[in-house]
Amino acid sequence: MKRFRAGLRIQILVVKALMIRELTTRFGRENIGFLWLMVEPLLFAGLVGIVWTFIKGPESHGMGVVAFVASGYIPLTFLRHCFSKCTSIFVANGSLLYHRQIKIIDFIFVRVIIEVIGAMMAYLFIVMVFGRLGLMPYPEDIGCLIAGWAVYILFVLSVCMILAPLSEISELIEKLLPVTVYIIIPFSGTFNMTAWLSPEVRSFLMWSPLVSGMELMRYGLFGPVVYPFYDLSKALFVSFCLLAAGLVLCRRVRRTLVIG
Repeated sequence: MKRFRAGLRIQILVVKALMIRELTTRFGRENIGFLWLMVEPLLFAGLVGIVWTFIKGPESHGMGVVAFVASGYIPLTFLRHCFSKCTSIFVANGSLLYHRQIKIIDFIFVRVIIEVIGAMMAYLFIVMVFGRLGLMPYPEDIGCLIAGWAVYILFVLSVCMILAPLSEISELIEKLLPVTVYIIIPFSGTFNMTAWLSPEVRSFLMWSPLVSGMELMRYGLFGPVVYPFYDLSKALFVSFCLLAAGLVLCRRVRRTLVIG
């Protein structure tokens, strides 16, 4: 037990050090620095929400259009950033593997954690600001909101565990990734609720952890205004299967990775 605690403490210190290095490398020490993590999703969510308001009006299906778009677009931006930042990650950080305490999965964890922090900051900020303006409700059920984010983050992490080693095996992954992200959108629940769909389509989408996560998030935010559909057993099954496959791929790539 003591060895486990000592190992966990070392790993936490490693992750902290890698996070500081990553933030400094990406954002520097000038201007607003790491706050850009929050600003970008805020800008996208806010501007897209305003455009939708002009197109569809201020309210749809009993929900404010700005709030609906923002609650979907911030998680989607988080997903897109995580996927793009995990390609070629081992090449960029390979020299750090000289340190025995650093593992290749640490690089993936750090990238995802940093994007989680940015997404959470953006989500909280937009709820507080838009809430004061009457454009967004304050969360009705914090537990469901957190559970939804947890399901969403777990799936994104599991996919990153696969994308990172695959991008080292083939350069084609990095080329196809931008297109793949757009293909994922209809299966992410970003711009629709499953209650609006047919039972057949709804049943199929329950295999997407992104949909279950998004439905829980929206219910946590809007409360009884929405009727959520989610399947946590399928969401966790898919995520853990992908996570296991990703760990196997990471182990395989580590054996062939040239440290330089």
